[in-house]
Amino acid sequence: MKLRKLSAATAILATGALVLSGCTPGGDNDDAEAEETSNGENGGNTDAITAEGQQFTTEPEDTGKADTSDLETMDDEISVSIGETEFISYQGFTPETYSTYNSVVVNRLFDGFGYWGTDNVWYPNEDFGSYEVTSEDPFTVEYTIGEDVSWSDGTPVTVADYVLDWAYQNAELTNSDDEPLFNGISQTYGERVLEGPQGDPEGKTFTIEYTEPFADWEILVGSALPAHVVAEQSDMELDELVTAVREADTEALEPAAEFWNDGWFTDPGEFPDEELIPVTGPYKLDNWQAGESLTITANEEYWGSAPGTERIVYRFVNDGQHVQALENGDLNIARPQATVDTRGQLERLEDDFVLHEGEAATWEHLDFNFNDGAFSDSLELREAFAMCVPRQQIVSNLIEPVNPEASVLNARESLSFEENYEEIVSESYEGTYDEVDVEGAREILEAEDAVGTEVRIGYAGPNPRRTDTVAEIQASCDEAGFEIVDEGSEDFFAPGGALETGDYEVALFAWAGSGQVVSGQNIYSTDRPQNYGGYSNETVDDLFNQLATTEDADEQQEIIIGIEQELWGDLFGIPLYVHPQLSGSDITISNVRDTASQDQIMWNAEQWQRAE
Repeated sequence: MKLRKLSAATAILATGALVLSGCTPGGDNDDAEAEETSNGENGGNTDAITAEGQQFTTEPEDTGKADTSDLETMDDEISVSIGETEFISYQGFTPETYSTYNSVVVNRLFDGFGYWGTDNVWYPNEDFGSYEVTSEDPFTVEYTIGEDVSWSDGTPVTVADYVLDWAYQNAELTNSDDEPLFNGISQTYGERVLEGPQGDPEGKTFTIEYTEPFADWEILVGSALPAHVVAEQSDMELDELVTAVREADTEALEPAAEFWNDGWFTDPGEFPDEELIPVTGPYKLDNWQAGESLTITANEEYWGSAPGTERIVYRFVNDGQHVQALENGDLNIARPQATVDTRGQLERLEDDFVLHEGEAATWEHLDFNFNDGAFSDSLELREAFAMCVPRQQIVSNLIEPVNPEASVLNARESLSFEENYEEIVSESYEGTYDEVDVEGAREILEAEDAVGTEVRIGYAGPNPRRTDTVAEIQASCDEAGFEIVDEGSEDFFAPGGALETGDYEVALFAWAGSGQVVSGQNIYSTDRPQNYGGYSNETVDDLFNQLATTEDADEQQEIIIGIEQELWGDLFGIPLYVHPQLSGSDITISNVRDTASQDQIMWNAEQWQRAE
């Protein structure tokens, strides 16, 4: 979700594919603050994840990317895995495609105006372009795209691409059923900037004017999808597409929205035609073996610094096989699930591999389904379930062996290692669910005539730690009178899977990413794209609107406390713990640095290079 340092005005997806949504869901490795201090000058000098023995072609000066402009692309390939979940789509901005597993690929394909460093500080990407505030009232920002920045098919990146970028995040563009035309993951941009980017569609400079100051302004505009492709596939000229967006001609936009929503989807192992998937980043899609691997290759038309390695191969490898695959040479870099066994296995490889370890800006949680099922309209049953979930036991048995300092998480908008976490928790949570109370839970079930209530807990499987988590809950909550059912499935996050269709009572997953001030708005506010369970609370909606418009750190903290109080009072869900993080990399590969944000160890993959 977010990594927030409440020392300043604070704040998903880094590097290219940036969008102001909530967070990225994923299996185990499921937004940094765009603070007032969110630029390279304020980054730290130490990576958030520690590692010994890592090699560099250029020593990093801070927590941003090192200057590797002198690298020449080596004819080599580096294999990496963050899990076995399949790639989904080149189009990574829909609720169905916006996941960690998809984003780590997509983010190598698109460049944008900035990226998150290893310590979740925002760094402007000056090679791509620049931006500056030109007016405080009304709050206005001017963006300039680099003169040489182009798509891999030779088409310049222009204002037209960013007009489309605004359009897909504009819920006011609706179809005949009064539903948003575009199936975008976020609506924040359209809500905060009513007129969209202003400037010559064929030019390189545009301005956006906000309705009011916005705490996350610096990360609102990132990368874009190719407007010229969307126009061509909609039988429109590019200027016609831009005009239709600016005039809110929804009838004319329907073919464009239909392609944007569905046109880039294919079956596993199949890419859309090459002319449909140009890129602006250092890599392009090359080969996809369904269920096995996906290869990206250096973009020969890239306008920026050459990537260090010709090919990067994402292998879809089960967490439990990561270390063996490293030892066998089938993988060079891996982000396995952080378990005590994994730690021991990686430590035994210390002469040949680097162990990267720390805490991720990723937190595990149980979310209730408010759309349907036993918990949808019964606070009493949600309370009973929370009373029997053995949170401390889960942490003690599954997390402390990896991170002895781990603790139960008691907030959603602040993580346990963050500066103001304790103060926020002390004012928003009364410790009601610290201790398991099986008898109290049973009393509620009996009073509600609900003994035997079936609770299907859905998650993306196979995932040993989540399977063990469900088993711990089952042992405790079955005793209280619930009937806990393990509904882990490979397609839980997939289009048409249980999370999308609401086919669960409780969802077990994690939010991951960098951190923006109001990323939670997309998760907890009424009818938001990432509010999968259908939760609605007018007070929460109002508080997030207030949070979005203040840059005062003290005010932000007070608002967050109010949000936490409401979410605990309603029992939106149950936070469990912050994820420990472990990765391993071949010691001969230079420039591998892990990060706590959702881009994970892939965040600077274009800088990786094997020592000759």
